[in-house]
Amino acid sequence: MTWNPDSILALTAELKDLLGERGVSTELRARERASADGSYLSPIITEQLPLGLADLVAYPTSAEQIAEVVAAAVRHGVGITPRGKGTGNYGQAIPMQDGLVLDMSRARAITEVGDGFLTAEAGASMAVLEQAANDAGQQILMYPSTANSSLGGFLSGGSGGTGSVANGMNHQGFVTALDVVHAVPDARLVHVDGDEAQPFVHTYGTAGIIARATIRLEPRQDWRAFYASFDDFGQVLSLIRSFAALTPTPRLVSGDLAALSDALPNDAALPAGRASLRGILEVTTIDAATRLVEAAGGRVEAVRDGVMDSMKMSMISYNHPIEWLQKTAPGKYFHIEVGGEALIEQIDAVHAVYDGGMLHIEAQQSGPIGMLAGIYESAEQVYAGFAVLNALGVGVHNPHHWEVDHEVERTRALAQVTDPQSLLNPGKLPLATAAVSA
Repeated sequence: MTWNPDSILALTAELKDLLGERGVSTELRARERASADGSYLSPIITEQLPLGLADLVAYPTSAEQIAEVVAAAVRHGVGITPRGKGTGNYGQAIPMQDGLVLDMSRARAITEVGDGFLTAEAGASMAVLEQAANDAGQQILMYPSTANSSLGGFLSGGSGGTGSVANGMNHQGFVTALDVVHAVPDARLVHVDGDEAQPFVHTYGTAGIIARATIRLEPRQDWRAFYASFDDFGQVLSLIRSFAALTPTPRLVSGDLAALSDALPNDAALPAGRASLRGILEVTTIDAATRLVEAAGGRVEAVRDGVMDSMKMSMISYNHPIEWLQKTAPGKYFHIEVGGEALIEQIDAVHAVYDGGMLHIEAQQSGPIGMLAGIYESAEQVYAGFAVLNALGVGVHNPHHWEVDHEVERTRALAQVTDPQSLLNPGKLPLATAAVSA
């Protein structure tokens, strides 16, 4: 879609008055940077790039300015694509229909840290929020594996992360309140609490843009980054349930074949040629974890103390292993998201579904999940494996698309009220639920 050029010019002028000359850009390099994310992780999406190019980029510095920018765009009839740090992997922050990219990374104030909660603007990074919580003797319930992601981006596009073993997904009570912006000419911050806030979580800003959020905190725990290695991946799988059952519950439990250790930079804690089991464990569980590892025939390689060590471990969990595999062999691998006990009980059959099949596994509150990597041939080849995996009892989620696939009907109904002109993240809310299927 092409927006009226006169509308783009008028919106640019109005936003420069509002934000200043440095708060708006129409330069090509800035527009290109604002129109890309981590979609290179998906060969299916990569084949379709570029998917859109912003006509202009706005950089508000507060939640209130976010609302003013949205109001101006609506008055000029220009589509708005919200953006945090751009660390998403599947195009959710790409302006599919051009228009305005609303870069919220400069709106990063932490407005309150209280007993059991923290309130911050959308651009605040999750790593900074964790540090603020730690300074108050607390911790955030979870943060994404890319810990420098923004709060708004994580809530709008993320699912869960480090801390999910105990606390579930980010739409399951992590958020207690939001200040959101609707796409109306007199847009302002609209405060929603509790259940009323949840429809704006994990819906990519299509029903309202998150400008400020209040998230839950819990008492700070004394974490350690725990590394173990094994001769065989089957030994790793045998411990996933036992590690998840440690008390207090671990913040993260991840396992990989030797292929990951071979792909990562040299680290004595991740010896080449050996399968890896890693956890962010509460200090009082280290002895029990060590006994489990040794009884299964493995060895503990390192126990490291410090927030940065834990965050470093997060960066090799969830979908990050596929990034490292792709660095060693560009263009070779794809991945899909999988779950279920069959990942442990039928791993050989799971690996055999795709040529070069390799499972990265995570312990979760609801059971094991993972990222199944394989050698990429075509989108059709990827999709053909879904039915085979389902027949094995493996749950499959296709990550290679940019449309909302969480509570789609609810989101569509809400957007009819909050975005009557369909200006919020256009192209991301499917016309029918079937549009997000393989």
